[in-house]
Amino acid sequence: MPEMRAFVRAIREVMHDRRAATAVEYGFILALIVIAMMVSLMSVANQTTSMWGNVTNKVQAASTQS
Repeated sequence: MPEMRAFVRAIREVMHDRRAATAVEYGFILALIVIAMMVSLMSVANQTTSMWGNVTNKVQAASTQS
């Protein structure tokens, strides 16, 4: 049972500690930055895939003309 009391005491300390709230806020900010990076990278990936598909089509068209 002493472990349980120590656990409850630790939870109470975390709930009253302002640093925990700050850490959570920084975690949310970091999560938003990561989501923004993923969205922008997906957009760049789509454009790059489209570009390489265009190059492939032009190369195939040029090779059939020869």
